[in-house]
Formats: sequence, structure tokens, C-alpha cells
Amino acid sequence: MTSKQPNELTALEALSRIEAGTLTSEALVASCLERIKDREATVGAWNYIAPEQALDAARIADKAPSGGRLRGIPVAVKDIYDTVDMPTGYGSPIYVGHRPAADAACVTQTRAEGGVVLGKTVTTEFAFFAPGKTANPHNPTHTPGGSSSGSAAAVADFMVPLAFGSQTVGSTIRPASYCGVVGYKPSFGLVARAGMRPLAETFDTVGVLTRSVADAAYFVSLLSRRPSLRLGGKLETPPRIGLCRTPEWAAADEDVAVALETAARLAAGAGAKVSEITLPEAFSRVTKAQGDIVDYEAAGSAAYDMAVHRDQVSKSFIERAEAGIACSPEHYDEALSIVFNAQAVLDAAMGDFDVLLCPSATGEAPKGLGATGNPIFSRMGTALRVPCLSIPGLSGH
Repeated sequence: MTSKQPNELTALEALSRIEAGTLTSEALVASCLERIKDREATVGAWNYIAPEQALDAARIADKAPSGGRLRGIPVAVKDIYDTVDMPTGYGSPIYVGHRPAADAACVTQTRAEGGVVLGKTVTTEFAFFAPGKTANPHNPTHTPGGSSSGSAAAVADFMVPLAFGSQTVGSTIRPASYCGVVGYKPSFGLVARAGMRPLAETFDTVGVLTRSVADAAYFVSLLSRRPSLRLGGKLETPPRIGLCRTPEWAAADEDVAVALETAARLAAGAGAKVSEITLPEAFSRVTKAQGDIVDYEAAGSAAYDMAVHRDQVSKSFIERAEAGIACSPEHYDEALSIVFNAQAVLDAAMGDFDVLLCPSATGEAPKGLGATGNPIFSRMGTALRVPCLSIPGLSGH
């Protein structure tokens, strides 16, 4: 077996080698930058890269007595998070060259832990649906998903081990599924959102993309200041998993049915207790309600852009914002009630199950770069504000 190049290591593998003295942050960052140089023309994951700045930060991390708990591990920042030393464009021509006055809270925390920010990754416009330039690294004629398009593609293509995503609908889970990486949307509010471009504040959540579940847990444990989130040791009792096809099952293609059954079979074979669960009627309207809430709130978050720079806003965003403007406050309040009621009864609905096994996407990454795929299977988890994890399994054709 050939040994991994530094850029191919997971964050925790790299961290272990750095702590052992067999790898430096500078060598790791240089390896990632070389991969970006070789592949960026094909993948298009980045809006901005700061090679010399990253290498300087890596050298500082290597010389630091402690180095922080990230010790020079490179990180990609989705371009909806403010960065004081790099432009932040929010996926819009309106903000080309925009320089925020401060870092987003999660970026500040990353730097404080010794993480090295390589640059800014491509996001869809305002983290909604209008895609950027990024292609799926496994097949560049297919979408990487969105809105965390560049972050998912960069992690999948071994350009960087850790990346920030976000999720308001399915912006971490869907691209993770399409690109074959781990996507983790923590519980709503677990990671501070200060300095994050808002889309729909009822649901906006900081997410991460990695190549291992342990990496995702470790990174979020630092960002949330909750060490208990890190993986370690064996479970005292087998997990109880509810196989849940969700009320949106009609949207799943044949491959998803195979993938879900395969995942259930493998989990049971590893000792988990797996059985089917059907969610009660309270959950049947959540997906539609979540979409209505997002449209309503998106119209407000982009009020300035729509009023002053409408000619530079995409047709798809204008359509969703206009749908939100047309939504009456009574309908919006009813949608909120549907979602809040489902949140309130979730524990009872899950019964003795620890976790639900659901699809991450309707199928493999669709062909074409003009759209980012259907987020329907992510809406419920986002609406319920629960942690969601997409784990790579079967590959597409």
C-alpha cells in the first residue's frame, strides 16, 4: 500500500503526525496548495486563495509552543463567512472585492486554535440556489450540490481536510452526499453565527465538511466549546436506529432505496438494533412549511440587494424572494406553527430510537452545472433543528 500524501490525510491523521514531529504544518499546507494548483482549473472550488499568507501562518504554527488544538491544519472557509483579510463576496457580483471589518466568529475560533485559513470557497448566491462555477470532482459534468459547493468539492478532491459549510435548507448535507464526503449540520445554534451572511435566520446553521466523522466531531467540538462531542471509546449499548423513509419518500430514486437498505443492513450487521419507523401526521407538512419560511425570510435578508442592486440578483433568487413577499404574515405564522409543533413532538415520535436513518439526497449528483439538485430530503432535519450527518457510502455510476 502506498503511503498517503500529506494533502490526502484526514485532519486528525495530520494532527497526529504534526504532534509526533513527522509532519509540519508548512509541508501539509504546501501539499494542499500543490493539489489546488493541479486541480482547481477542473474543479473550480475556490473564489480566493492566499498561498503565501497560508504558508506564513503554517510556519508560525510550527514554531508556536502549543500551536492550538488545530496546530496548523488547513481550513477552507465558505464565502458567506466574513474574513477580515480576504474578500467576502457571498456568491454575488454585488459584493466582489468586499472586505468585511472583522472575521466571522467561527473563523476567529479556527484561527485561535491554530487553524490555517487557505482561502474562500465558492458558494451559491447568498447560500440559496443560483450555482457558482464549481464542478463535482468525481465527474466535472455533474453538480457538486449546493450551497456549500466549493467546500464539499475541495474536501472531496483532497485540496483541504476541513471546510466550513452552512445549512438553511440542505446546503451541507446534499453536497456532502453528491461529493462523497462527511457533512455535519450540528444542532441549531450550537456554533455561533456572528459574521455569517443570513438567509433565513429561523434555520441558518454553521456546518462542516470533512473526510471522516471523527474529524467533523473534533472540529465542531472546538467551535462549540463542547469537548464531549468528540468521538472516543465504544458505545455501552448498541444504538437503536429507526429506518425512516420520511413523508418525502416518493422523491427518492431507485439508487436511494438500495443505498438506504444497504446502510440499514450494514448497521444491523455491526450490532445496531434497526427497525422501521413511520413519522406521525404532524410531520407530513413540515417540508412545505420549511420552504415557505425560507422564502419569507430570504426576502428580508436580501432586502437591500433586491431594492438597490436588483439587476445583479439572479432570476432564481428573485423568484424565491418574490414568493416570500407574496406570502402573508398569517401564512408565515402558520408555517412556523407547523414546524414548532413538529419540534415539540419529535422526542415522543422517535420513541426509543437514538437516531433516524434517512436519505441525504434524492439520488446521485445530477448531470449539469445549471442547478444544484433537489434538497427535499434535508428540509425536515433542518426544520427540526436537530443534528444531521451525511456519511459517504455507495458511489454513483
